[in-house]
Amino acid sequence: MTRPLAPFLAAIGTVVMPVAAQAQTAIPGALDRAFASMNGGPGAGLSLQLLLIMGLLTILPGLILMMTSFTRILVVLSILRQALGLQQSPPNQVLIGLALFLSLFVMAPTLERVNANAIAPYSAGTINAEQAIAVGGREFHAFMIRQTRERDLAMFADMANAGKFARPADVPFSILLPAFVTSELKTAFQIGFMLFLPFLVIDLVVSSVLMSLGMMMMSPTIVSLPFKLLLFVLVDGWALLMGSLAASFG
Repeated sequence: MTRPLAPFLAAIGTVVMPVAAQAQTAIPGALDRAFASMNGGPGAGLSLQLLLIMGLLTILPGLILMMTSFTRILVVLSILRQALGLQQSPPNQVLIGLALFLSLFVMAPTLERVNANAIAPYSAGTINAEQAIAVGGREFHAFMIRQTRERDLAMFADMANAGKFARPADVPFSILLPAFVTSELKTAFQIGFMLFLPFLVIDLVVSSVLMSLGMMMMSPTIVSLPFKLLLFVLVDGWALLMGSLAASFG
């Protein structure tokens, strides 16, 4: 009766549990009994699974922001909107939707490995929930470590007095997570700077022309906006941007 919820719970757990394990505040015995009951053990029913799912879902949005490609993509799209001089177009809902589905595209290989190595074996009963969470955590760890700069990783390792790690796989999530977010923000701002340059040139040219014509009361933004939109459309800006963002995670 409760078995159909187990794969869904394991999928959420592969993201949530690697971070939660670093805090070392959970009660291992209680978790073991809970996961055992989800696998058909005695003493728990559908209500316990629903309670745990709802609890995990409350922190899932924050982990999606911090452990996937979502942050970099959303920041770049927001900078692009500012560079174009548009205030509410595209609206925030559209930007978030674009960032979410492009993140799913970028994260597809990682999610497929999580499904193949963790969720599918757990659903088949060949591994338990704890093993599925550990395997899924390693897949997210591998993705995050590839996108993290060594300098940022070393900075947080020094702050935590963790010393040097022999292998990338030895880096704990408590150090990798802030280093990953820092690296993502830095990369997003670098891409945003490159996006801003051509539109800044248009603004400067338009301002100079208006000044030379004595039209100082005319807002340069109103005049430059059509030219910036025209340039963005002519170079097929959305396709270039989406392709470049996806390629930046290679």
